[in-house]
Amino acid sequence: MATRALPETNAADGARPLLLAMDGITKTFPGVVALSGASLRVGRGEVHALVGQNGAGKSTLVRILTGAHRRDSGEVVFAGQPVDFRSPQAAQRAGVSTIYQEINLVPYRSIAENIFLGREPRRFGLLDWRAMNRNARDLLRRLDISLDVTRPLYELNVALQQMVALARALSFESKLVVLDEPTSSLDEREVQTLFAVIRGLKQNGVSVLFITHRLDELYAVCDRVTIMRDGQTVAERAIPTIQKLELVATMLGKELGEVRQEGQTGFDQARRTARRTGPPMLEARNLRREPALRGASLSLRAGETIGLAGLLGSGRTEVARAIFAADRLDGGEVEFGGGPARFHGPAHAIRAGIGLCGEDRKAEGIIPYLSVRENLTLAALPTLTTAGIVDRKRQRAIVDRFITRLGIKASSPEQPVRELSGGNQQKVLLARWLCLHPKLLILDEPTRGIDVGAKAEIQALIDELAGQGLSVLMISSELEEILEGADRVAVMRDGETVAILDHAEVSQDRLLSLMAHGHEDDAALANSGPPIANDVAPDRGDQRGGR
Repeated sequence: MATRALPETNAADGARPLLLAMDGITKTFPGVVALSGASLRVGRGEVHALVGQNGAGKSTLVRILTGAHRRDSGEVVFAGQPVDFRSPQAAQRAGVSTIYQEINLVPYRSIAENIFLGREPRRFGLLDWRAMNRNARDLLRRLDISLDVTRPLYELNVALQQMVALARALSFESKLVVLDEPTSSLDEREVQTLFAVIRGLKQNGVSVLFITHRLDELYAVCDRVTIMRDGQTVAERAIPTIQKLELVATMLGKELGEVRQEGQTGFDQARRTARRTGPPMLEARNLRREPALRGASLSLRAGETIGLAGLLGSGRTEVARAIFAADRLDGGEVEFGGGPARFHGPAHAIRAGIGLCGEDRKAEGIIPYLSVRENLTLAALPTLTTAGIVDRKRQRAIVDRFITRLGIKASSPEQPVRELSGGNQQKVLLARWLCLHPKLLILDEPTRGIDVGAKAEIQALIDELAGQGLSVLMISSELEEILEGADRVAVMRDGETVAILDHAEVSQDRLLSLMAHGHEDDAALANSGPPIANDVAPDRGDQRGGR
C-alpha cells in the first residue's frame, strides 16, 4: 500500500513529536460506512482522548490500528514507520497494547497466567511458576493492588478484572496503551489509582489513547482530544482550549445554544410525587445472603424509579440478583404485585413480569454471534413459538418496532450483534425486556460505556416508560445519573440499606457521605439543605459486601 510522508510533529501544538499518525482511514461493512477519511494523531508521551457518540467510528478506528480489522484505504504510521498490522498480536509486538471495555481474558486461568498468557517465563524448558507469580505481584503493586495471583480470574469482580487487564498491558512495556472505557467498572479510588498509573506512563514517555464517555475524566487526565462523528474526524483540540459544552455540541453536531437549552431540561417534581401514590409494586425486606447482603431493604411503586447507590462492594448487584431470583437468599422476604414472590429462578421471575439488564453486557447480556433479531427476541421466544416453531412474522414485527422506537443503528436485523457499538448493544438488551411489557425492569449500570447522546435517549426512555406505569430499579456508579433520573434513592453500604432519600432531599455530598461512612458528616449536612429522610436505617456492624 502506497504511503506519503506525514509530519513528525503534532499539528495541534507544533512541538510534540508524533508517535502515531492515522490519515484518510476508510472502512466499509456490508451496508454500513463505518469510517470515511478518519484521522488520528497521538504524540509521544501524550495522553490523548478519543470521543464521539456510539457508532461514531471510535472502536472501528482502534480495531484497524490494532490489526483486528483491515482498512479499505488510508495510511497508518507508527514510531516513524508505515505499518499495516495483520493481527492484534503483531500490534502488540510492535508496542501497541489495548484494553477493551469488555474484558478479553481467560476466566478459569489464574491472575498470573492471564497477565503472562502466551509469554510465560520458563526455566530449563519448564514453566517457571515462581517467577511468573512474583512478576505478576510486582505489576499489580504498581497499580496499588494486592491480590493472591494464583486465584482464578472469575473469582474477581469486573473492576479487579479490569485492573488485571491493565497489568497485562503494562507487562508488554508498550509505546502506546489504548484504554477503551477503562473506568466504566471502577469506583472512585480505583479511578484515581488508574489516573496515577496513566500519569506515570506519560512521565516514562509512554503514550496513552484514552477512549471515554465520562467527560470529567477526560479533563482530569488528557492533554488533547480527537472528536469523531458519523465515521469522520470532526475536530482535534488541546484540552485547555475547548469547554465541555462545546465538546458535547461538536460530538452531537449541534449548535452550542441547542446543547445549553437541552441541559436545562429536567424531571417534573409534581410528576415524581404523583408516581408514589399507589401501593408498592415491590417490597424487599431485610435481604440477607452472606457475605454480600446483611440487611438490604427497599420498596418500589408502579411508575416509580428508584436509584440504588453505593460503592463497589456495597451489595447493589446482589440486591438485583436476589429480586430476580438469580441468587438464593439466606433470609429476608420479597413481595411482588401485592403477594409473596416465591420465585424458583429467573424464568419464574420473568413470567411474573420482572426483567434484568446485567452490568456486564458481554458475559450476561448479548450472545455475540447471534443476530440483532435473535438477541432482541430471546426472552420473548416462548410467546412467539407454537409447537417448537417461531412465528417469524410476529418476530419481525416486534424487531422492526423496537429498532425504530429505540433508534438502534444496525445495517439490518440480521447483522451480528457483536458488530454493533456498545450503546446500540445496550439498546438491544433494553428492547429484549421491553417487548415483554414487564411490570418491573432492573437496570444494572444501564448507561455504562454509552456516549452522552445515547445516554440522554435511554434516560428519556426510562422516564417515558415510568410515566406509563413501569417500575424501574436503576443501579449506577454515576451519581449524576441517579440524581437526575431517580424519584427516590436507596443508599447501600457493606450489604445494608443505610438510607432511602426523596429526590428533593438528595445531594451529591449526602450520597458520598452515606456511601463512605453509612451516615452523614457535618459537611454533608451543611451543604445539603433539609434533613435526611431515612426510611430504612438498620443496625450496622463490620461487614463486607459484594459488588
